[in-house]
Amino acid sequence: MARDIPGVLDILFPHLTGGLVNALNSKMFAFPDVQAISAEAIEGSSLQNAMLFEISMARAESVLRGGGAASWDECLKVATSRQRRHFDARIPEKLELGDISIADHAARNLVAMLNSIRAQRSYDVLEFAPLIPGLGWVASGNGDFALGSTLIEVKHTARNFGASDFRQVLMYWLLQYARSVENDGPVWSDVLLLNPRRNAALLVNYDHLLRSASASSNRVELVELLRSAVGQDFDRR
Repeated sequence: MARDIPGVLDILFPHLTGGLVNALNSKMFAFPDVQAISAEAIEGSSLQNAMLFEISMARAESVLRGGGAASWDECLKVATSRQRRHFDARIPEKLELGDISIADHAARNLVAMLNSIRAQRSYDVLEFAPLIPGLGWVASGNGDFALGSTLIEVKHTARNFGASDFRQVLMYWLLQYARSVENDGPVWSDVLLLNPRRNAALLVNYDHLLRSASASSNRVELVELLRSAVGQDFDRR
C-alpha cells in the first residue's frame, strides 16, 4: 500500500528526515537469546530475500497460531501467493536445505520475539493481519500483527529502520484513525517494529511520531489533508 503513494506520504510527513530517523533508531533494542542471521548465510541462498523471508513469515505464523509448524511445502505455497503480487518476484520450484535453514532461523527469531512481548502483555490477544482501511484510491490492506493497541510490523532488512518504514506505519495509523472518526472505533497508540534478521526492535509512541514527522500536529487536519490528496470515500472492505 505505502509504496504506491510516495507523493502523498511526502506531503503528509515532510519532517521525517534523516535526523529524526536516526533519533528514533537510537532507541532500538534486542531480545535476549535471539541470534541475528549472518549476512554470509543469507548470501548463500539463491532465493530473493523477499521470498526467503516471506517463507519464514508463513512458518512463524503457523507456529504462532498454535497448530504446529506448517510444512515447508505449505510455507512455500503461502509465500508464493503473497509474492505473486509483485511483478519482480521470482518463484522457486522447491526449497534447498540452505534456504530452509535460513527461513527456519528467521521464523524462530520472530516467534521468540513475539512470544516475549506476549508474555509481558498476557491480557492482549495477538491479532494476525490487522485490517488497514482504504480511502479514496488507496486500497485497503493488512498489517503484519497487532497486540492490543500496538501495531506490529516486521522488516527483514540488513539496515536500520528507515524513513520508508516510518512513513508506512504512519499511513497505516492515519487510515485507521480516519475510519475511526466515522465509526468511533479504536486506534493504535504505539507501533512495534521488529527485525528478526538482525534481532532489532523499536517501540514508538504514535503521538510522538505524528508530532515529530507530520505536516500538522492536529489529527483532524491530517485526515482532511489525506482526503484532499486521495479522495473522500472509504474502501468499504
